[in-house]
Amino acid sequence: MNEPISNGTIKLIDGVRRIYCDGYWIKVYDPPADSLQSKKQLIQALTRRLFNHVEHGINIPGKRLDEARRAYETEHDPARKRVKGAMFAGALFNRATDIFTKLVELQEQGIEIDTDNALMRECGFCLQEALSLGKLVLHRSGEEGIDELWGEPFRAFSIPVEAFYESRIIKIAQTLRDIDRLGAVMTATIGLVPMYDGIQSAINHFTRAAKLKCETLRTDPDIFDVWSDFVVAAEELAAFSPAPLHSLNADARQLASDGQRLLLQGRDLVSYITRARVPMPKSTREFIERCETFSARAHMQGQPLLASPAPY
Repeated sequence: MNEPISNGTIKLIDGVRRIYCDGYWIKVYDPPADSLQSKKQLIQALTRRLFNHVEHGINIPGKRLDEARRAYETEHDPARKRVKGAMFAGALFNRATDIFTKLVELQEQGIEIDTDNALMRECGFCLQEALSLGKLVLHRSGEEGIDELWGEPFRAFSIPVEAFYESRIIKIAQTLRDIDRLGAVMTATIGLVPMYDGIQSAINHFTRAAKLKCETLRTDPDIFDVWSDFVVAAEELAAFSPAPLHSLNADARQLASDGQRLLLQGRDLVSYITRARVPMPKSTREFIERCETFSARAHMQGQPLLASPAPY
């Protein structure tokens, strides 16, 4: 019997250095040195990434923090308070980034910055308060918020840089698992309906490209091929058409239309988690439930009994 592979095992596979985590061999990158400069660059990158994935309008400058706080605290309408809370969280993140940037500039001038410095504490308080408001913020698509993205800048601030990069490997493994899961569910539902014969290869191509994109940093020289392959695979999946609709009855045409919509929803969800590099468990669970409903309807209309997805 083969010995089980321990998480954290590093191996050179086809000339690429990879680390094993929860069933996946993930491309590994050397972390930068643990310094305030590295932390500043990391927090800035994580903050940009955060705003790139969340709803529009919440990237409020840190200098407007007091205004954002008042707007949030004085609002009583629940729907408006949620949006203002998201704007307040954005201002908190930007204030923390502003503080950290200035601290690094002082350190570069030879001024020693202790971890218990008042501004360092203020930076931590801002990130922590922003994290507590993260549940109010939606993904840019209108889907669930991504709590993991809100926690990352604070974690990068609180722990050594190397430890932060190690924690990201775990999240990437979880994301790869959900990409595989979503691909399997689409194949086991849409892919087994005869009118969608041939979609399996497009789904497999898309999920393979998505996993490669998920593990590849934007600074990697391979990103030009990796990103273009991912985009093309997504386009090919969206362009797939079921059997000619004129040969189908009304119920089958409706099933084909619903299957196409489900296919696009699956493509979008895989794209969201691939780009964010974190799972979206609520959206994944809801998508699987829609697939199960589609499967039951297809069976009632005389299509083959479809494989049932494993519970999420």
